[in-house]
Amino acid sequence: MCRKGVRQTEAYFDNSATTKPCAEAASAAKKAIEEVWGNPSSLHKSGMAADNLLETCRERIASRLHCSPDEIYFTSGGTESNNTALTGAARKLKKQGSRIVSTVIEHPSVYETLSELEKEGFEVIRLRVDGEGKINENELFEAVNDKTILVSIMAVNNETGAIQPVQAAKRAVARAHSPALIHCDAVQAFGKMPLKPSTLGVDLMSISAHKIHGIKGAGALYIRKGVKIAPLVYGGEQESRLRPGTQAMPAIAAFGAAAKALPDIEKEFENAKKLRDYMLSLFIQTGAVEINSPADALPFITNISVPGRRSEPMLSFLSEKGVYVSSGSACSKGKRSRVLTEMGLSAQRLESPLRISFSRFTTKEEIDALADALKQGIEYIRPSK
Repeated sequence: MCRKGVRQTEAYFDNSATTKPCAEAASAAKKAIEEVWGNPSSLHKSGMAADNLLETCRERIASRLHCSPDEIYFTSGGTESNNTALTGAARKLKKQGSRIVSTVIEHPSVYETLSELEKEGFEVIRLRVDGEGKINENELFEAVNDKTILVSIMAVNNETGAIQPVQAAKRAVARAHSPALIHCDAVQAFGKMPLKPSTLGVDLMSISAHKIHGIKGAGALYIRKGVKIAPLVYGGEQESRLRPGTQAMPAIAAFGAAAKALPDIEKEFENAKKLRDYMLSLFIQTGAVEINSPADALPFITNISVPGRRSEPMLSFLSEKGVYVSSGSACSKGKRSRVLTEMGLSAQRLESPLRISFSRFTTKEEIDALADALKQGIEYIRPSK
């Protein structure tokens, strides 16, 4: 507990759930609300100012993906982007086949959407993962056939940081002479590692604003030029009729500002790797921590277990110390992790996972606070049977 009158320093390590809006994003949202509040679809001066801002933001997002601005479609976030990509592609191509290939470790917005498509008669093949949470490329090649219309593989797993071999999907599709479109959920990868849809060979890619220090309510779907998918909703001409409805300009303005403010990604990747390795060295000293993430995971995400100390009391203890982590995906609401279960972890490790996720603003001092609080938690919390 803190002494009375002394402010407790907070250390935030739940950046895979959401990030603190950066100053540039907050300022851009405020300006959009107060000054550029017109409807981008209106033809008067106020509407044209909003439309100019909309297209500037589209250009900024496109520049970060090294693609054309007309390949970027704004949505409300990663979940809508994933739903639109999967449902739209499957329904558009259903006359050419019914097989969809994905993985058992996808984010719920992919996993559950595919479950709904199964109810519509599509065949969904979910590739298993090994103990490091990675799919087997040979199994991917075996699963894709000439009736496959969609392949969806996430770039980075949101719980473990495991990087998936997305590029293999294009080779698998080509070998099978398949009409499949390739989708990639890149929500956890965007802004944290080099990302170029054309290099990965994907047709559809989902990203989100609030994972890169934008604000909630905006995301984007990359659709390769020439690719057509069915819309999820119907209405006006906005976003080329793919996502009709008046665009949420404050959130989009913040998204564009956050994308522009991203630093050199390769340098930030290396910095995150150094901080991650430093953190792991402190964890190893406790003698009580098991690392669930693979060694080559995205360094911004690390999943650990403290066998014998269940996640819930540990999360509560750390929170009281001003240290904020999670036990897994924010969408799971505390349920046992499907991802870690599929990796074949022991019952003790499945009961005690903690996900620690960095941002580019994470400091060594915050990591020291985390390590110290975790050590105290290990000593304080009574081991479970």
